[in-house]
Amino acid sequence: MSASQKPVLLTGASGNLGRMLARELAALGHTLVLTDIKAFPDEMPAGAKFTTADLGDEVTMHDLADGCGAILHFGGVSVDRPFEEVLDPNIRGLYHVYEAARRNAARVLFASSNHSIGFHERSEKLDHDCAFRPDSFYGLSKAYGELIGRLYWDKHGVENLNVRIGSCFPEVANARMLSTWLSYADLARLCDAFLKAPKVGHAVVWGASDNPASFWGKDHRDRIGWHPQDTAETSREQVKDKVSDNPVVERYQGGDYCANNYSRATPSPRDPFALD
Repeated sequence: MSASQKPVLLTGASGNLGRMLARELAALGHTLVLTDIKAFPDEMPAGAKFTTADLGDEVTMHDLADGCGAILHFGGVSVDRPFEEVLDPNIRGLYHVYEAARRNAARVLFASSNHSIGFHERSEKLDHDCAFRPDSFYGLSKAYGELIGRLYWDKHGVENLNVRIGSCFPEVANARMLSTWLSYADLARLCDAFLKAPKVGHAVVWGASDNPASFWGKDHRDRIGWHPQDTAETSREQVKDKVSDNPVVERYQGGDYCANNYSRATPSPRDPFALD
């Protein structure tokens, strides 16, 4: 039985992306096991069941994953927060997700982030094998998440897809999103393609729609047969002048997250191993 024919565990189901994915994936016929630390605020999708759970609860996470063919991991802290707030859900919780996947021979889609590589400059065109340059403790946790996927693939054969989500919102809100925007519909199509793909291995996909101004290049999207259908370019005239007056924000791909608590006197060098 393929991953798409078994139940799918969706963590972070009560968040904006989780709620959208629960609705869209259920409509496509997937049987969903939903979980979040918060109650599910919408009408329950057909065939889905919801359990309130903390990612730090290892026993419950393993119980929820029992019999599942895939885990779509959108749970945890999803914004720039202090280290102690990130630590348990994004580090320990992710370990529980991968252990649950290993025990059930399930594949994992990890909602990674552009903030794992946020200190690359906007003038750079990045491929999937670029160096991690996290811009925050949140971004650091996403780099860890991608590396634990690498470990579980090499050591246990757990297939995983790391989706480096750019800016997934209903609409393009500013000039940076001309490069980073991911439509809800394209994300839903990506998750569906992941569930149906015959083989995933260990893969990285840039989570952005078909944006000509994208910061990002090569990835493994062909492996799952996903090609985005939407584009931020249709919003260019409305948002092209919506920029900040902060040079750190505008220099780096991570935007605001790079500028938060920034204390360097000069910009960090493009070469991550440079002395100055």
